[in-house]
Amino acid sequence: MQVVDTLGRPLRALRISVTDRCNFRCRYCMPREVFGPDYAYLDRSALLSFEEITRLVRIATGLGIAKVRLTGGEPLLRRELPTLVRMLAAVPGLQDLALTTNGALLGELAPALRAAGLKRLTVSLDTLRPDRFQSLSDTDLPLDKVLSGLEAARAAGFGPIKLNCVLQRGVNEDEILDLAAFAREQGHTLRFIEFMDVGTTNGWKLDSVVPAAEIRGILQARWPLEPLPVAPGQVARDWRYRDGRGEVGLIASVTAPFCRDCDRARLSADGHLYTCLFAATGLDLKGCLRVGHSDADLTALLSAHWGRREDRYSELRRENTQGLPRIEMSHIGG
Repeated sequence: MQVVDTLGRPLRALRISVTDRCNFRCRYCMPREVFGPDYAYLDRSALLSFEEITRLVRIATGLGIAKVRLTGGEPLLRRELPTLVRMLAAVPGLQDLALTTNGALLGELAPALRAAGLKRLTVSLDTLRPDRFQSLSDTDLPLDKVLSGLEAARAAGFGPIKLNCVLQRGVNEDEILDLAAFAREQGHTLRFIEFMDVGTTNGWKLDSVVPAAEIRGILQARWPLEPLPVAPGQVARDWRYRDGRGEVGLIASVTAPFCRDCDRARLSADGHLYTCLFAATGLDLKGCLRVGHSDADLTALLSAHWGRREDRYSELRRENTQGLPRIEMSHIGG
């Protein structure tokens, strides 16, 4: 059964946050002045168990979900994560299982994740400068930890690995060509992401956004590009380097919103289902699970919730969305 929302958008993808904790304090996600030593993270009992996550994914595949991505916080901080990967990889009907990480723990975990059935990896990488890396991520972990994690992931059989870079005006847009050259040389697929007003703590301003069209112009002037076809629900606009040295993606959710094609739902670490990255409230599926609702009950609940969906925040952003309550990105992933 394929469910659709009020705008005719199908439910095809589910992003699952497995923890609200992170070992970085990137300012566009978890600034230290908010997520400091006194911040109250979720108790372990408040997190969905692996069995609960797997049950929800199994139900969701019956409604059209074909792709699952594990996120955080930093998902590799969740204990025994390869066990969850193995459980999800065995769910009938699930065609794609991916994970987004900051890469700092990949050196230790990449082989186990690959062996468990993880198909694809995305690693966040906003700079190649060691001093800037420590400033942007606000961590004592060195950039080399991430770069060695990338090497470990490649050795484990992941590839091409996607690299996500959030560009901010006056912060790291001077590294566009350096980052692209690195990805081309290493065989990775780089995606530049416009700085978004996710959550309420990242100090977003429109003039901090580096438009995708500007990024493409800079790349095009150095390495000629040609567009690739766009798949249904795809958020990145992908381009192929004409010299055959790989691809690059541009995610323009601010300057060219793609709400009308969005087919994603997001499950927070504490079991709430959100139908938009910019949502304020979610459906409490954990509560339903723990009071004993049947699979049929949960199927009907999920179907009805998606069927009422009318989210299109990015399309409305220019009208007046400032000040609206929104869930923090660290709770539901990017």
